[in-house]
Amino acid sequence: MSAARNPEAGPPGEAGRPRPSRAERRRQTEERILASARREFAERGYERTTIRGVAGAAGVDPALVMQYFGSKDQLFRQAVHVPAGEELPAEPAEFAELLLSILGVKLSGQAATMPLLRSAFTHPEATEAVRASLAAQIAQGARAIPADDPELRSALLVAVLLGVTTGRHLLELDHLRDASPEQITDLLRPAFQALIRGSSEPDA
Repeated sequence: MSAARNPEAGPPGEAGRPRPSRAERRRQTEERILASARREFAERGYERTTIRGVAGAAGVDPALVMQYFGSKDQLFRQAVHVPAGEELPAEPAEFAELLLSILGVKLSGQAATMPLLRSAFTHPEATEAVRASLAAQIAQGARAIPADDPELRSALLVAVLLGVTTGRHLLELDHLRDASPEQITDLLRPAFQALIRGSSEPDA
């Protein structure tokens, strides 16, 4: 007599294995939505990104995105915010998209950090505050980089994010000021991927 199957395991999947639990399926769907949101925010910026666009890219209904995240603002916060000590995406391509999504939103409007950065050029206290914040970001990013010299690679990534944002909003450099966030993030994507995974070949 065959053993009774656990009714909570769901219908059997391939090779007789149980399908993922409901909680696991939800987690996988949320991760797919967040991955799509990161790319949309990176390429379109905050204002031009829509719940419908994110849902379409993730292959889900817009109502499901709203059910899981509540609003575009909350979706953005979860897509780009990684609490201190929390692990960053393990896949180099996903980590790159997270960084590019943050950059894309910073480029699409006046970055909230600009007043602090302006002060950092003239006030030692502000300089120390910025340095401490960036050092924490570098340390956190280094833990997600599998290549050699992860701290240096992470520092370079942070420096690019800082430099591009400052060059656009504070210095208003020609060409950089006028380019769309999508143009900038598309050009930077191969470099970010190479820095993270230690290869000059971009991910497909």
